[in-house]
Amino acid sequence: MAVNPDLKIYNTLSRKEERFVPLHEGRVDMFVCGQTVYDDAHLGHAKNYIDFSIVARWLRHIGYEVRYVQNITDVDDKIIARAKEKGQDPIELARQFEARFFEDMDAIGVRKDVSGYPRSHDFMDEIKLQIQLLLDRGYAYVLDGDVYYDVARFADYAKLSGVKMEDLEKHRIEPREGKRNAYDFALWKASKPGEPSWKIEVTERGESVVLEGRPGWHIEDTAMTHSIFGAQYDLHGGAAELIFPHHSNEIAQAEAAFGKVPFVRYWMHAGVLRVNGEKMSKSLGNFIKIRDFLKKHVAESLRLLICSTHYRKEINYTDKLIGDAEKKLRYMYASLSLFYNMEEKSGVGAEYVANIANTLSANFHEAMNGDFNTSLALSELYRAIESLRGFAESNKSVDGEEKGRAIAKVLELAGILGILQGDSYKHKLPDKAVELIRQREGLRKEGKYKESDEIRDRIRKDYKIVVEDSEYGTLWYGA
Repeated sequence: MAVNPDLKIYNTLSRKEERFVPLHEGRVDMFVCGQTVYDDAHLGHAKNYIDFSIVARWLRHIGYEVRYVQNITDVDDKIIARAKEKGQDPIELARQFEARFFEDMDAIGVRKDVSGYPRSHDFMDEIKLQIQLLLDRGYAYVLDGDVYYDVARFADYAKLSGVKMEDLEKHRIEPREGKRNAYDFALWKASKPGEPSWKIEVTERGESVVLEGRPGWHIEDTAMTHSIFGAQYDLHGGAAELIFPHHSNEIAQAEAAFGKVPFVRYWMHAGVLRVNGEKMSKSLGNFIKIRDFLKKHVAESLRLLICSTHYRKEINYTDKLIGDAEKKLRYMYASLSLFYNMEEKSGVGAEYVANIANTLSANFHEAMNGDFNTSLALSELYRAIESLRGFAESNKSVDGEEKGRAIAKVLELAGILGILQGDSYKHKLPDKAVELIRQREGLRKEGKYKESDEIRDRIRKDYKIVVEDSEYGTLWYGA
């Protein structure tokens, strides 16, 4: 089996960092819980999908073929309820929001990282097969047209979440008279008049039972991944809030039905995005849609904000936080521009610049191989760009070959995070504008703010360039 001995992943199942060893040589099979398409995606969704897009990019960068699947839940109570509100057909509504979801994922640079987006309703045969296996093995029972999973039959139900069995009733449950246990969850739900439904035939205790309805939420994912990857695969990701009950239910279903333990070898969970201390969610009404965000901000600023924090940590979103991310991004572009547009002269600064690129590469790899520590990786990238800027400010020319190599390394690693993908750094400032910016910085150091403001206004008027001061340093961009 192909092993990258340096890559370690924090596994929620074992509650520790483990060396990553994939099942198949050179290949990683990866599943992340996707979108329920009844409304537009918000920034909370974006954090989750960006976090795991970076994981997929890094795995590919270090040499793995990655089959990254993200499901589309198009059969769900929320879709049915929203369709009733709008007077639409549920499948039509799902297709509408699926298309908008893909637009959003394209806009934030995520969709290209995903190998496929299978839809739940395309796996009804596989769902029926899994329900039948669970019935045959005594883990499920039919109740008036519904099918429930008997949680008490699965001894390791709490192994992912750590929730005590006696405390299950304190958590989210599905109320239904006649269930064996209050916390048993639905594998199949009988349809009500006017709702979309499918007909399946199963056998319980030797008797054939025809069920008309739709699958429960949890079984869609395990039927899908079994069909695509088999009974066991490498990596399952999702938001931390899904550990219980959703991912706990997935484990109970898959391991009981297919007999492979563990059915997922590495479980990864991303911290949620909060607003004023509360989780961003549609139910709380405190969400910001991705497409609304992009009317005011560039996608790269969101990616920079998200990768500034380790994926397992929460982010408390504020206007100031995104404003700071935008300034940092502009500073990085401006700094790279100074270095990129230096005159080239063979041998000048070659060793110094080569050392910056080599150090960046080594430190970035170490950070990402340590459970995808994007926060540390970004710091290394920023430090390298700052060093290149410092060189540009102190020298008129640089060795052309090493300049090109350094820029290529910066852009390669920035691309894994999804930033610095624009070409504004290629735009050379007029020499006079550069001179004025340096004059202005000197005046500010002397406390001559009135004079420095006059130069700033002149640069904007004469060169259509906005000069801005930030905690990172002086930055500029087109007016």
